[in-house]
Amino acid sequence: MVKKRPRAALQWRTIDLHLHTSASSDYQQMEVTFLDILQRAEARSLDIIAITDHNTVAGYRRLEEEIEQLELLERLNRLLPEEKERLAEYRRLKAKILILPGFEFTATFGFHILAIFSPQKSSREIEHLLLDLRISPDQLDAGSATVGATTDVLTAYRLIRQAGGIVIAAHVNSSNGVAMRGFPLGGQTKIAYTQDENLHALEVTDLENKSRNSTAAFFNGSKPEYPRRMHCIQGSDAHRLTMDPLKKKHLGVGDRPTEVLLPEVSFEALKELFESKDFTRTRPRRVAEEPLFDQLRSLLEEGPNIIQDFYESFEMRGGKLNSILADVCAFANTNGGTLYIGVGRDVRKPIVGVADSDAVIAILEREIGKRINPPVQFTLDTIESGSKKIVRVFVPRGDDPPYALDENKIYVRLEGETSLAVRDEIVNLVKRSLQPLGTLNTVTSPAPEQSGMDIESFESVNEEESPPRTGVEVVSMIERGGQRVYTLRDLRNGNVVHNVTSKSARRLWQYAIERYSKLPDDLSQLQWSGNLGLLSKRGRRGQIRYDLVSRSAEGVRWFFGVTEDGIHGKWRSLVGQEDE
Repeated sequence: MVKKRPRAALQWRTIDLHLHTSASSDYQQMEVTFLDILQRAEARSLDIIAITDHNTVAGYRRLEEEIEQLELLERLNRLLPEEKERLAEYRRLKAKILILPGFEFTATFGFHILAIFSPQKSSREIEHLLLDLRISPDQLDAGSATVGATTDVLTAYRLIRQAGGIVIAAHVNSSNGVAMRGFPLGGQTKIAYTQDENLHALEVTDLENKSRNSTAAFFNGSKPEYPRRMHCIQGSDAHRLTMDPLKKKHLGVGDRPTEVLLPEVSFEALKELFESKDFTRTRPRRVAEEPLFDQLRSLLEEGPNIIQDFYESFEMRGGKLNSILADVCAFANTNGGTLYIGVGRDVRKPIVGVADSDAVIAILEREIGKRINPPVQFTLDTIESGSKKIVRVFVPRGDDPPYALDENKIYVRLEGETSLAVRDEIVNLVKRSLQPLGTLNTVTSPAPEQSGMDIESFESVNEEESPPRTGVEVVSMIERGGQRVYTLRDLRNGNVVHNVTSKSARRLWQYAIERYSKLPDDLSQLQWSGNLGLLSKRGRRGQIRYDLVSRSAEGVRWFFGVTEDGIHGKWRSLVGQEDE
């Protein structure tokens, strides 16, 4: 199941999948022609573009009709010299640039969705889809962003994908994006809108931002409530030919492109990439190639987490190989992830590299294939920083868990820790394997427009005082045979684990048990905000963790080791965080 990436067979291609034309009513330069747009795409070295006007395919259709009209005149031998020249230019550019039809759909609440299709898909078929999405027949050519808003987001995802399209949530972190801040949607709705199985990718406006607060980092599979890792790309959303010199946020063709690693320039290759679990084949295009060390530095600053880890060296002895194999097994059982061998965890230390990357790859290919069952998918390749070679091991989330090392060692990944799975975690892995492929291993509530609830009540019921999203909840404790036995809920993945003792508990569980055993007798002395209370706040290795409590008519609940990522809703004001 190993994929040895033949670099010679793959090439980085530049794409811009979000371009408007004069068919969009809010286009800023109505005098710009289709030929102008294609020539500008060539000047920006674009290999693939998509015409995505608002709620219409009229722009792409007019482009086709113009070329067809010129070809008809050619067959009739009635081309004028200027028309002959224009047709030749169209043919030259179409041979060089793949032009994909599509549209930018406005769903309920005004959220925008990109739908992109094969050139083999006729404009008439795409118009039928727009009718299915409830665009009024008399508005099919309007190109207005306000047309639509009658079909909910999840239904739009499903219908576009069923029609053979690539489904991309447009500028998700910005205006009209499904994950934009400040819009009063409950957390479960945002999860559904960004994790739905029919959604191929997210378009973000900060792809080049390498901080842990970037949108792509939020959807990289490390957040417990967003476990599906998403392909993140960027697009220009060009409503003009070139960037507005006065308002530089108004971009032109190719001003914010993405690079994708493809075997060929085709719609099929692009769709295969977005449907794959290989997240190493997309990146923002850089004018000058960024030094690899700078890329690694941003990863090292994040540190080991649920989807990545680092090994300074590779050795067959001393347990290092077993640790790497345990991580591979854990990644496959959890959210997938990447290992970097030849670079240590300390960002201050120089990169060591591996002396013989080919030998390391050969050993890992053999050992992973031999010792992990069922067969796990993985990709091995070598990246270089200066004269140092680093082996990269990419493991997607597996579809056939539980995966076991040496037949009986089942590992899972939580934050930056790989651990042997306990019984209840193994049960959950088996349940996941029985789910239909593509189904998320999360429990999500219906979107408000489907449930009949208004947005505000949906938010209050699901969000404001719901448990934190990280840390461990001590559900109960009983005495058995002179020993305390606990039931814990790991808030990072929602798993409830029974029969945990202080000896059998892993690191964060041990912390929760220890803190639970020292609870204060007088809860009135705690810091309270309504029904939410703060037990303690402590920093460790630059990360703050909170011990929290909530009370209701049903009783008191205790949460330990909650990180800042797990704080939301009314918990934020309790611990002094700013509102989102």
